[in-house]
Amino acid sequence: MAGRGSRLRPHTLTVPKPLIPVAGKPIVHRLVTDIAKVLGEPIDEIAFILGDPAFFGNDIVKSLQELAAGLGAKGSIYRQDQPLGTGHAIMSAKPSLRGPAVIAYADTLIRADFDLDKSADSVIWVKQVEKPEAYGVVKLSNANQIIELVEKPTTFVSDLAVIGIYYFKDVGILKEELQYVLDNDVMHGGEYQINDGIKRMMDKGMKFVPGKVDEWMDCGNKTVTVETNQRMLGFLEKDGETLISENITLENANIIEPCYIGEKAIIRNTTVGPYVSIGTGTLLENSTIKNSIIQSNSQISNVNLDNAMIGNHVVFDGKFETVSLGDYSEMK
Repeated sequence: MAGRGSRLRPHTLTVPKPLIPVAGKPIVHRLVTDIAKVLGEPIDEIAFILGDPAFFGNDIVKSLQELAAGLGAKGSIYRQDQPLGTGHAIMSAKPSLRGPAVIAYADTLIRADFDLDKSADSVIWVKQVEKPEAYGVVKLSNANQIIELVEKPTTFVSDLAVIGIYYFKDVGILKEELQYVLDNDVMHGGEYQINDGIKRMMDKGMKFVPGKVDEWMDCGNKTVTVETNQRMLGFLEKDGETLISENITLENANIIEPCYIGEKAIIRNTTVGPYVSIGTGTLLENSTIKNSIIQSNSQISNVNLDNAMIGNHVVFDGKFETVSLGDYSEMK
């Protein structure tokens, strides 16, 4: 999670992308928790790979260590000092690369329920997509094993896209192969890639199989993050999760569920929902809001919002319908 999330600006100017809330909880918190559910077994350690300490500060480190502790695991913090690709990022956590492990990119969310194939050397999670030419995809053998990784194929290879979550029965083997990649300066686009380590493992006859997820939700930019918030609220409602805090103030308010509403929110003369997430301490008045994310301690008045994303400590009073406002913005 070392990247700056430039495609999600202005929201990532002040908050790292993996800590942007979706349905009331930071992306990385949801991802780690959902992976833990899929694995269904105790986790010893969760290693977080962060970027510049000036951006990923002590408060972020504390929240991630608390996340790990809540799952009964040790939280380890590593820093990627230069943006040199996925392989380089993984090797920043070299001391933790041992034994069975899951590696995940922290800008994606999943819904999955399956048994992990632990007879394989590795499982690569995939999702069937309509436009495989826009993704990295896997090529399968007749025995349903992954025999090749192809990035954005110009001719059809398969429609199973790699979503950025991997299981390794012994991640130490990947470490050895990535060390070779780094030592021999094997780069693509000026970066060291995890795929080059994986391809070396495949060349040595190791067994890779696909693990399919039911849902794959991206959080790469504002539009898809709002869509992911919508889908996640729907899933959580079906799961029976409590999404609306008891400690809120409603005055002539109409709530159309599913919605997430955080503690101490105040909603006056306003219709909220469906598919809206409201952060702690936010005030909404004289407005209609649907399919949007509004974070904490903001004041929103006299708006008719749809497909909007608004950060923390924002003051917004206006007639715009679709907006993207970062933290501490003011528009009147």
